[in-house]
Amino acid sequence: MMALNPSARIFAILLAALTIIVPVLNLALPETSALHVPTYMVSLFGKYLSFALLALSVDLIWGFCGILSLGHGAFFALGGYAMGMYLMRQIGDRGVYGNAELPDFMVFLNWQELPWYWLGFDNFFFAMAMVMLVPGALAFIFGWFAFRSRVSGVYLSIITQAMTFALMLAFFRNDMGFGGNNGLTDFKELLGFDLRSQGTRAALFVASGIALLAGFLICRVIVTSKLGKILVGIRDAESRTRFLGYRVEHYKLFVFTVSAVMAGIAGALYVPQVGIINPGEFAPANSIEIVVWVALGGRGTLFGAALGAVSVNLAKSYLTAAFPEVWLFALGALFIAVTLFLPKGMAGSIKVPLPAWVGGRT
Repeated sequence: MMALNPSARIFAILLAALTIIVPVLNLALPETSALHVPTYMVSLFGKYLSFALLALSVDLIWGFCGILSLGHGAFFALGGYAMGMYLMRQIGDRGVYGNAELPDFMVFLNWQELPWYWLGFDNFFFAMAMVMLVPGALAFIFGWFAFRSRVSGVYLSIITQAMTFALMLAFFRNDMGFGGNNGLTDFKELLGFDLRSQGTRAALFVASGIALLAGFLICRVIVTSKLGKILVGIRDAESRTRFLGYRVEHYKLFVFTVSAVMAGIAGALYVPQVGIINPGEFAPANSIEIVVWVALGGRGTLFGAALGAVSVNLAKSYLTAAFPEVWLFALGALFIAVTLFLPKGMAGSIKVPLPAWVGGRT
């Protein structure tokens, strides 16, 4: 496999196998079988895969270019809203108010016509284009001004967090036309398929796995190329890299935009699997939590970021159900413990002997 070290190769192989095995165990085996994977677990694992793609997007810019973004939750949420708008348009006259043109929340708020920025979202391909274009355009515009002004370090982190907080406040407003604090929900179907059906849930899981694998391979191509070496140079010695003649702001802008597009795709995969998107996804705490996933998994490893996202969210699902009052304390303690004892994260600190067939020593 191209440009993959042994650890990355194992990750790609395991991910590909998981993408195939989980739907098979869900669809092919009866519920009475011990190996059967319940449909709700398929959706839960699919959500974890979308989070892994989101973590991957942050590791690309933070781990390899030194850009610590505390606003990537905004790109994730914008991609989710683009998907949610498409799903709302698919409801048609099956909503509570039976209006074939306007979503229920617009009827409730006495809107008379569909806003112009909702036009086209009844077309799947237009909506998918917006999933990538809207986060990408925001990242490009934001990055153009920030990087040309040579804003970096903690100052860049603060303004990215300010950006996502401003978007959260804007989307909470009913007059924005995105459902206010309730957001978008009550989705019925995707491409004509019932979102609640077992087959659709399995298909969304497969789509999430394929997207994560594609995102991982794209990131590997970037970081192992000459471009990747320049990004590392920017991370470790930006002034020296600039002195050598490289237009640092152009490289930063490119990788920041690619990262935002990946985050938007992750948000689009997340929404149909959880059934809702609301302004809470813009919350600055969510963006900080993404950084925690990457740090715990292993900054600058790519597959470690994905593993960190899945591991933390598995623990979150268990602890919020079993011990809801201690989850945040457990997350904080885990972050401190890894910082003290595993400074390179789980993937960067734990060495596992690899078999010869994936490139390990015999």
